Amino acid sequence: MQVTKFVESYFDAWNHEDAQAVADHLTEDGVYQDIPVNTKRSHDTLISYLSRFFASNHHRYELIGDILTNGNTVAFQYKSTLSDSENTSELPASYCGAEFMSLHGDAAITIVDYYDMGGSHQRTNISNVGDQRNSKYAKSGLSEEQLLVYKARLETIMQADQLYLRSDLTLPKLALAVSCSVNHLSQVINAGFGMSFFDYLNRYRVQYACEMLSTFEDRQYAILNIAFTVGFNSNSAFYAAFKKCVGQTPAQFRQTQQRKAN
Repeated sequence: MQVTKFVESYFDAWNHEDAQAVADHLTEDGVYQDIPVNTKRSHDTLISYLSRFFASNHHRYELIGDILTNGNTVAFQYKSTLSDSENTSELPASYCGAEFMSLHGDAAITIVDYYDMGGSHQRTNISNVGDQRNSKYAKSGLSEEQLLVYKARLETIMQADQLYLRSDLTLPKLALAVSCSVNHLSQVINAGFGMSFFDYLNRYRVQYACEMLSTFEDRQYAILNIAFTVGFNSNSAFYAAFKKCVGQTPAQFRQTQQRKAN
């Protein structure tokens, strides 16, 4: 596959507001992950979502800077600019973002999208990653390009292998899976995601717990069983992490989902 042509085709699909064409850059079992809203979409659900999105959002997308590659991982920065004065979207007129793709054959098995539409309208910007680093990592030797590659690799592994379900998962074990040093992985999580290792890990666990608490088939399971299933070692730790991430206790969240279903 020629990566440059693949990325150009991807931008062309967005600029033509072609939901099917955008989704076809994913494999049939591929996943598009929208990090800020914590949402994953399959090939078919992405088509449905983008069809609605393009009905009220008319932006022009352009590549900014170079396309970074490492093996099957691709990273690039983009800028989105309002292209229609009659645009009915609540999105800002202009913002920047970064996407990370894990390629498989002639398509992407994962596309991870990062953005921040508040304040400066700047997303997780490839050229600005270095500015986000904590000073304690200044001598780590990890370049901006490496940080992006490790970040994309980490997200891919966490989603594909669901390592967060392992109750014995530690930073050194995760670093081994990502094939980087413990120090570098700590930098990636702190500077790249703005959180600690445990907050990063718990975010995934709580997200999975929310899926279980929202699924009819899983409502028969006790909350304690769900806590252990998603990787927590105690009910108290699960409740604390869940309340921090969701703003509700697991029981309150389950009740809310049940009311919505009825």
